[in-house]
Amino acid sequence: MHHPDQSLSRTRALAQTAPDLRSLLWAGFMILVLGLFATVARAQEPGQEEVTSDGIIRSHGISTFGELKYPADFEHLEYVNPDAPKGGEFSMAWSQSGFDSLNPYSIRGRSALLSSIAHESLLTGTADEIDAAYGLLAESLEYPEDRSWVIFNLRPEARFSDGTPVTAEDLVFSYETLLEQGLPEFRVILAQQVESVEALGPHQVRYTFKEGWPTRDLPALVGGLPVFSRASFEAQDRNLEDSSMEPIIGSGPYMLDRVEVNRTIVYRRNPDYWGRDLPINVGQHNYDTIRVEYFGDTNAAFEGFKTGAYTFRTESSSLQWATGYDFPALREGHVVKEELPDGTLVSGQSFVFNLRREKFKDPRVREAIGLMFNFEWTNETLFSGLYSRVDSFWGNSDLAAEGPPSPEELAILEPLADLLPPGVLADDAVMPPVSGNRQLDRGNLRRASALLDEAGWTTGSDGLRRNAAGQVLQVEFLNDSQTFDRVINPFVENLRQLGVDAVNRRVDNAQRVNRERSYDFDITITHFPMSYIPSSGLKQFFDSASAENSTRNLMGLQSEAVDRLIDLVLEAESSDELRVRVRALDRVLRAERFRIPQWFNPNHWVSYYDMYEYPENLPPYDLGQLSFWWINQEKAQALRAAGALR
Repeated sequence: MHHPDQSLSRTRALAQTAPDLRSLLWAGFMILVLGLFATVARAQEPGQEEVTSDGIIRSHGISTFGELKYPADFEHLEYVNPDAPKGGEFSMAWSQSGFDSLNPYSIRGRSALLSSIAHESLLTGTADEIDAAYGLLAESLEYPEDRSWVIFNLRPEARFSDGTPVTAEDLVFSYETLLEQGLPEFRVILAQQVESVEALGPHQVRYTFKEGWPTRDLPALVGGLPVFSRASFEAQDRNLEDSSMEPIIGSGPYMLDRVEVNRTIVYRRNPDYWGRDLPINVGQHNYDTIRVEYFGDTNAAFEGFKTGAYTFRTESSSLQWATGYDFPALREGHVVKEELPDGTLVSGQSFVFNLRREKFKDPRVREAIGLMFNFEWTNETLFSGLYSRVDSFWGNSDLAAEGPPSPEELAILEPLADLLPPGVLADDAVMPPVSGNRQLDRGNLRRASALLDEAGWTTGSDGLRRNAAGQVLQVEFLNDSQTFDRVINPFVENLRQLGVDAVNRRVDNAQRVNRERSYDFDITITHFPMSYIPSSGLKQFFDSASAENSTRNLMGLQSEAVDRLIDLVLEAESSDELRVRVRALDRVLRAERFRIPQWFNPNHWVSYYDMYEYPENLPPYDLGQLSFWWINQEKAQALRAAGALR
């Protein structure tokens, strides 16, 4: 469960739609089929793709709609320090759950934080572009204008951490393993959209896509999948569906060093990492080791930070941020506390209803319950007024629906009129209700009462809401966080004033995970990390086909209108077309009222022992503390001499 007054840490904007996979990035430009055609001789500007006489494109990267920022001969990313020193240890805390697995690609067990750190993909994104990706394991890629297939040309020097080469056979094996044994939602997407995968040679693989599917993002989807070692899997007789404490070897810059289950996990930089000198990696991967310390709760984690048990903290609690940073290490200047800008999309943290339950099928019931959450009171009383309310699924971007539908949106929505929730075509986009400064807003209570009366849940002599069959309207909040009690309990009290038999059900983390995976809950908490260029990940979260087989569509949404709008988003051929279609989709999703939006923080709140340094101009889409920050060894030595570090 997430901390009660936190705006969930937002994953990189280009990788928000895939669980632990760094996938659905935006893939590559390509050349001739099977590499057999001669290229057309023509002058090439830096960063442009190469096009053959047969119309096949070859490039070092791909952009969904625009041009790549970095040319093929770029030396390093603009926002990194190419001379950043290597060395030292980055250490952080985790207190939301323990772990009993090192396999992040299975629904079984709880994987350790950063357990996918060893795994690279063919393509990787940057922190200063929203629709581009560049070759990582892939040296180049080739595809026709319609993107109906893609060929990736592997870098011959690419190696797994055991020294064996990364081959096209490993790519085919990785795809087939994810298709047969991977997370359920990925199986569905890959099976629907990929026709075949074949190795054309030791360092060349071709993906052919099925007809009838938009292909705009498909090279990116397959280019973002993790790559496993076939030989290692076979030697271990490994099944990706199984929870395991045996790490899956990868080709990345870090590998497992040591682990103490539920206490500590350490990753160390591979001294023989094959890709350390690639331009995409210059100035990155600067720490010798990355250590994660596990704590039983957030209070214990904060106390550990004060004493130097770990040295970097991304603060998620407004209460701590406002009142807790008054301890000796900070007063003595050993700890830095600062706010850094965050340009990424709002994560969409929300309470979500389980729409599979009959009592929540009527949207009036869901709206009534949502009216009883008083964000304004919660923010001022519990969060020191530091947060803003989540509204759009694409908050902090121009993809968010605003006001009534534009003419361009209406052109998309009107053909779906019979399938849309009431008000979509004429009203402003649904916004969270505004409440007063008292815990129970009487005006919202009256509105909620009227909605429940209309929905057939009337108040009995005992003050509880019942339907025509005499069933009491019961609502259970699934909660595994002690600190979240202070948010949920006032919400429960407000609901009981409405006549709803509400309860805050505290469970441990393992129970919460198991109950969510089996859809055994009324209301739980999740988030919706969308992308600036939404692609197939939308189907994981919102498509009807994922309602009973996805770890993302927790609410069980099934809407034909949403399904059609997702398809239109995937078929968009320009950024303007995409913007209009996403706004229309956002409008309909909000009108479905399957969530109660929570809050977000427009800044990164960070505190760290004064040895970390970062580039002068941070990029907009990633804080980058794990990738392009570094440690000043002289400052670290001074902290040790002062006794500030353990």
